[in-house]
Amino acid sequence: MTFCLGIKTKYGLIGLSDTRITSGSETTTSKKVYVVNKQKHSFFIMTSGLRSVRDKAITYFSEVIERKDDSFSKLYQAVNEFGNQVKIVAQEDKVHLEEAGLNFNLYSIIGGQLNEDAEPKLYLLYPQGNWIEIRRGTPFVIIGNSGFGNPVLRRSLQFDDSMEYALKCAFLAFDATRISANDVDFPIDTVILRNDDYHLKEKRFEQKELEHVSAFWNERLKSAIAELPSDVLSSALVEDLPSYSKEN
Repeated sequence: MTFCLGIKTKYGLIGLSDTRITSGSETTTSKKVYVVNKQKHSFFIMTSGLRSVRDKAITYFSEVIERKDDSFSKLYQAVNEFGNQVKIVAQEDKVHLEEAGLNFNLYSIIGGQLNEDAEPKLYLLYPQGNWIEIRRGTPFVIIGNSGFGNPVLRRSLQFDDSMEYALKCAFLAFDATRISANDVDFPIDTVILRNDDYHLKEKRFEQKELEHVSAFWNERLKSAIAELPSDVLSSALVEDLPSYSKEN
């Protein structure tokens, strides 16, 4: 399992992923973000699924990028091409994987801005090669372990929020997942793309750099729970007096 998150705001895109790779009882660390940075041409790909499928699709796509990247003027064109490479890998490996009891389950978040895009775009690509665009109505998408981070973002994140605020929400969504699932963990990789900047900024964070943020959030949650206006709920704790019926 993994945790990869893409957020679209009115100011740009934020991507965040964990780096834990689990294989049986062994765990390792590996980057899950592929980045292309060129003049007026920047995008990232984050993936969730079998590592072998991911590596093969990214390798095939990298060769395409070397040959024809300049022919892509809008991000959806690059998304289509990556989808084509995923389909090729499926043709080569899907049957053999299923015979071994493994699912062909490569989901991808692709975000960026190419020279003819009016603004940064964010897409979710399915294993079948089809995709949807992430828009302002629900301005985020999680692949991998999504159950714990989704409530955090649905309660807190809006399209009009600042990049700084959205990044805080992204970390809290990851942190909620990390403490609830043993297959998601530090370090984390972030990618930031501001509108019309055309340059993705990457940064990796270790747990020791952010553990004070987790501790602060935990204490604030406890304080907020203690201060909840919960008189109605408290009535459930009041013991009812027994009632006796008079005998005739």
